[in-house]
Amino acid sequence: MSFPLQTAAPDIAIVRIGKALDFRNAAEFKTTCQNSVQDGTRNFVLDFTGTGILDSTGLGAIFSLYRQLTPLGGQVVFASVSRPVQVVVQLTRTYKVFRQYPTVEAAHQQLRSRTAANGSTA
Repeated sequence: MSFPLQTAAPDIAIVRIGKALDFRNAAEFKTTCQNSVQDGTRNFVLDFTGTGILDSTGLGAIFSLYRQLTPLGGQVVFASVSRPVQVVVQLTRTYKVFRQYPTVEAAHQQLRSRTAANGSTA
C-alpha cells in the first residue's frame, strides 16, 4: 500500500490515507511524510475519506510527524474523517491535538490562510 501525496502549495501536502493506517503500513507512512518534510513541506492534511482502520501504530506515526513539524512551525490536520477513525479520535482524545475539517478543501484553505498570515509562501 502506498500513500499518495499531493502538493497543494509549496509547503502544504495532502496525504490520502486510504483504507487503513496501521501496524502493516505505518513505517511507509512515516517515510513518505519524512521525505516530504525534507523537501520543505511543513503542513499536512491527512485525508481519511474511506479509512476503516486507524490503530495505535498508525496514530503513533501521525504523532511522530507532528513532533517533527511542531518545532518547524508546521502542523498536521485531519480532513474527511470517517466514522471508524472518528471513534478512535474520540477515544484517544486526539481531537485536542489535531484540528478536524469536514473536507480536504476546507483544511487546505485554512492552512493557506494560516501560512499567508504568518508570511509564508503558500
